[in-house]
Amino acid sequence: MSKNKDIFHQHLAQTTPFPFGIKVSHAQGSYIYDTQGKAYLDLISGIAVSSLGHGHPRIKKAINQQTEKHLHVMVYGEFEQEAQNELAKELLQILPESLNSFYFVNSGTEAIEAAMKLAKRVTHRQEIIAFKKAYHGSSHGSLSLSSNELKKAPFEPLLPQIKHIELNVIEQLAQITEHTAAVILETIQGDAGVRFPELNYLKALRKKCDETGSMLIFDEIQCGMGRTGKMWAFEHFQVVPDALVSGKSLGAGLPIGCLIAKHEAMLQFSDNPMLGHITTFGGHPLVCAAAAEGLKIIREENLLEGIERKAELFADLLQHKEIIEVRQLGLMLAIELKDEEKVQQIVLNGLESGILLFWFLSTPNAFRLSPPLNISEEDIRIGCSKIVALLNEL
Repeated sequence: MSKNKDIFHQHLAQTTPFPFGIKVSHAQGSYIYDTQGKAYLDLISGIAVSSLGHGHPRIKKAINQQTEKHLHVMVYGEFEQEAQNELAKELLQILPESLNSFYFVNSGTEAIEAAMKLAKRVTHRQEIIAFKKAYHGSSHGSLSLSSNELKKAPFEPLLPQIKHIELNVIEQLAQITEHTAAVILETIQGDAGVRFPELNYLKALRKKCDETGSMLIFDEIQCGMGRTGKMWAFEHFQVVPDALVSGKSLGAGLPIGCLIAKHEAMLQFSDNPMLGHITTFGGHPLVCAAAAEGLKIIREENLLEGIERKAELFADLLQHKEIIEVRQLGLMLAIELKDEEKVQQIVLNGLESGILLFWFLSTPNAFRLSPPLNISEEDIRIGCSKIVALLNEL
């Protein structure tokens, strides 16, 4: 048996040869603390997951109360559970009437898989169109939709009949036809380095899907849940999808994914064949209780009202000759530098300075910021001053 200090490297599967390796003791608010007592200002929120910060007392209370009632009791969909109903009620308050049915799963990737299956079931078609520079997850289906060929090649063959088109190139919408089951788009492309659709393009995409009978699916796993200053990123564009995929911060720190569509469409999972989609742990009551409370916190604490002011503060403070561009909507930011090596320096040196930054899988010349929505303006100033100091050292 290895010593405890070797467990992480020798007995836990690794995602890269060079993990950050911070030995976490605890986390509170916008800070994570290591076992030596060092504090790290969390400007990435576990990649847009911990949007209410760490250790929110209302979330902990909701989790504890549900623990006293029950944990897993049955596979999803067989028993009526109060925690699932409460989460559904909260979601109904913040969505258009057409998006009124929820399939809870365990992660954003699982929700993407469910969305692909639903589109094929509803349309009786097989072709799916995604976008270049897209990222939707790393299971076989969601990896097929993603665009990074370097990440995909070792795992081929992936799903057939997947096409990729360029964002904001209206001429390529002609590739959407009566053979297309669905078009899947991150409303704001995350791994591409925070890239935005143009308003006219998104409206043309909606129109083309209507004309061909193709489902329009928005992936808001990262950009939803208030990250951009509105509860859903599609609200910035006045375009409503046929299905919506959520995850990450929806769980308020616990693992969740959710496929959202109209009730009539979702019913097709339940018949011909029955159990057309199924999950054992999806809709876990502990997670649903946390998620429902998280949505109440966003609403009752008026967190969205402060996003624009905080976003402007980041934009004002992140001014430096080394920065080529800051791409930003709300508290979803990509800071582009001159080259990949400088990004590596900033992120790694940030650990020494006590701030957590992170890179993108497919945009090596930029680093990301996705701080908690309830981060204080004081902590924004602290974080930005440290970033500027790191840039000065380049």
